[in-house]
Amino acid sequence: MRRIFWLALGLGAGIAGAVMSMRFVRKQAGKVAPANLAREARGGIMDVARLFSETIAEGREAMREKEEELSVSLASDASGPGPGGRAGTAR
Repeated sequence: MRRIFWLALGLGAGIAGAVMSMRFVRKQAGKVAPANLAREARGGIMDVARLFSETIAEGREAMREKEEELSVSLASDASGPGPGGRAGTAR
């Protein structure tokens, strides 16, 4: 009777393990299917493109701000006499 119990328990555990393994394998195979890989790659490329365009926009904005700051600085330097008494000279 004990042998039959342990045999049945072993068979049940083996079958349960096999079923769980097959489910896992099928799930993993679905993740690496060509359609899913293409979708994930497209999403990654779109993220990189979005980040790149945001970076370019931030760089352009910083460039405009610096250009404005420099032009204001040049305008204020050119309007009044410098320490040497001459207006607009380089220091």
